[in-house]
Amino acid sequence: MVELQKAYEARSKKVNKVEEIKAHRTPKEAFERLEYYALNGYNSILEEDKDYFLKCFGIYDKDSTTPQKFMMRVRISGGYLSSFQARVLGQIAQEYGQDYIDITTRAQIEFRYLDIKDIPTIVQKMSSVGISSYQTGVDNFRNIVTDPLDCDGFDNVLPSFELLKVLESKFLHNYEWISALPRKFNTAVTGSISNRCNAFGHDCSFILAQKNGVYGYNMYLGGKVGKIAKSADIFLLPGEVESAYDSIIDIFKRFGFRDNRNKNRLSFLVEAVGMDEIGKAIRQNAGIDFATAGETMTKLDFNDSDHGKVQLRDSSFALHMIVPGGIFSGSDLVGVAEASEKFGNGKIRFDVEQGLYIMGVRDVEMILRESIFQKYKSVDSVYKNHLIACAGSQHCPFGVIENKSDAIKMAEYLEKKVPILDGRVRMYWSGCVKGCGLHGVADIGFEGCKVKIDGEMEGGVNISLGGKLTSEGVEGYTVIKSAPLRYAHLYVETLMLEYKKLKNVSESFELFSERVLKLYTPASIGFIMKLGAYLREKNIDIEIGFSEKVNTGRNEEFEVFEIGRKLYYKLANQEPYSAYERFTNALKNEKLQNIRSLVPNIDENLALMCDRILDTKEQNRAVVFSEIAEFIALF
Repeated sequence: MVELQKAYEARSKKVNKVEEIKAHRTPKEAFERLEYYALNGYNSILEEDKDYFLKCFGIYDKDSTTPQKFMMRVRISGGYLSSFQARVLGQIAQEYGQDYIDITTRAQIEFRYLDIKDIPTIVQKMSSVGISSYQTGVDNFRNIVTDPLDCDGFDNVLPSFELLKVLESKFLHNYEWISALPRKFNTAVTGSISNRCNAFGHDCSFILAQKNGVYGYNMYLGGKVGKIAKSADIFLLPGEVESAYDSIIDIFKRFGFRDNRNKNRLSFLVEAVGMDEIGKAIRQNAGIDFATAGETMTKLDFNDSDHGKVQLRDSSFALHMIVPGGIFSGSDLVGVAEASEKFGNGKIRFDVEQGLYIMGVRDVEMILRESIFQKYKSVDSVYKNHLIACAGSQHCPFGVIENKSDAIKMAEYLEKKVPILDGRVRMYWSGCVKGCGLHGVADIGFEGCKVKIDGEMEGGVNISLGGKLTSEGVEGYTVIKSAPLRYAHLYVETLMLEYKKLKNVSESFELFSERVLKLYTPASIGFIMKLGAYLREKNIDIEIGFSEKVNTGRNEEFEVFEIGRKLYYKLANQEPYSAYERFTNALKNEKLQNIRSLVPNIDENLALMCDRILDTKEQNRAVVFSEIAEFIALF
C-alpha cells in the first residue's frame, strides 16, 4: 500500500482544526458530562462539546436557529422500526420536542426543540427499546441504508438486513471507532433488483450482482453529494462482505486525509491514488484475493410511491405513506404505530424519500380509512410522490433557503397549473450546496442559493435535470443558475407543460428526459424554460417548446438561430428568410424585414431578441443563449 502512504504523506503537512480538537479530548468525556449539563443548563456546556463532540452522539446545538435548543438525530438501522419503538419515539417527540419530527434521507428521524435538561432522559427512553443516536453526526459511520422491503419484497434476491447489522456491529457504540474517521462515512447494502436506497450515492456500497451464475454483491466506492460511486471491480459472496468492509474502513481510518475538511471524504483518497490501487489495497489489507466485479443487478428504479402499495411474498402488502418534505410529528408516528398494529404486522420501514411503509397489511381499504391516512396519502400527486426536501434555513445553519416550505409550495402550484395523472417525476430539494436533499440524482433538482435583485439578496435555486437512480446512477446537469424562488415555479411550469404535452402514456420524466431533453444543450433547456415563463407572464399566446425531432445536433449556435426563426414565424406568421442552409439564411444578400412592421404592438423585448438572433449581418448575431437572456428576464 505504498501509493496510499505517499498520498497520505502528501496531505499530512498540517491537520484541520477539528482534528486538533479531537487530539485533546474524547467523545466519551463529552458524553459522560451529559448529566452534568442537564443539571447545570445550557451555559455550562463546553464550546468544543457543542461544536463537535456531542454531535458524535447525534446531539446538535441549534442555538443559531432555535436559541438554546438541540436537535437529536436518531439512528434507525436500515430504516427498520417496530410499532413499539415507533410509539416510544413518537411519545418522546410529543413530550420533549414540541411534537415535531423530520424524516431524513438516510431513513431515520430527527427530534427538534429539545432542552439539554431532557436529553439524558430521552437517551434512556430510546435505549430501553434498543434505539440510540450514537454516531449520527460528524466523523462517524452514519446510518447504513438498505431496501425497506428487504427479505419481504418479490424483487429482493439476497436478504441483506442481517448483513447490515453485522457491519453496523463493528462500530456502533464502540469507542474505538467513535470520531476515529477523517470524515463521515455513508454505507449502503442492497440485495434487491430495485434501487430503493439511492444505492450509488454512498462512500461504500454493496450492491446486488451476479457472477458465473452466483449471486453476491459488487463493491462501489467514493459516492457523495455531487458524485456517483464507482465500481471497485470487486465481487463479494455474502460471507466475504464483512472482510471487505473491515478492509476499506481500516484503509480510510489510516490513510484518509485530515487536512482540508472539504476534501477528505473517501472519494478524495480514491481520486488521489486511483480505484485500481484502492482495489489492490482492499485485497491486500483483507488478505483475500476477492473476485473481480460481476454484473450489477440493481438496475431498476422503484415505483411504490406511484401505486401506494407493494405486494409482499406472503401475499400481504407494504402500504406506502407519502410525507411531503419529511415533515412529520410524534403524534403522527404514534398514529402509524397504531395502524401498523391494527392492520399490519407491527413493522414499519422508513425510506430515503422521507416516506414510510406499513408492512404486512391485509386489508388495504380499511387501513386507508384511518385518520392518519386522511392526513397523509398513500398515493399523492406526481409532484409529491417523490418529493425530498432537507431541513433548510429554518433548522440548519447551512441552509440559505427555507427549502421544505419552498418545495411544498412549488409542488402545490404545479398540482393546480399542470395536473398530470399518469406521470412520474422526482423533485429533490437541498437547502444549500451540501446537498442533503440529494438534488444531484433527481429528475429535477433544486439547490438553494442567494440571488441579488435590485441590490437586495433573496432566496434562489440552481435547477438541474437528468439525475438517475437507475443502472449505476447519474449525476444531473445544471440548466438554470440562480433562479429567484419567486420565479422558479414559473420556469418549472414550462418544463411540466412540455412533459405533459410530449410524454408517452405513463412515461416517467426520466424516460422523457432521455428521449426528448437529451436532444438539447443544457443552455437551450434553461432558456426555453425561461422563455415559456416570460410568454405566459406577458399573456403572449404562442408556444416555443421542445420537439421530439431536432436536427441542431446539440450545437448551441444552431439552437439559438432556430429559436429566433421559430419565434419570428409564430409572431409574424412568415419566415424571416426565404431559404436556409445550416441554420443561417441561404441567400446572403437577403435582408431581414423589421418584425415591428409586421406585428403591431409587438412586445419590444421579443422584437429586440429577433433582431439580435436574426440580424442580416451574420457577424452581429447572437450565438449563445447568454447573449439574449436579458430580453426574457422577469426581474
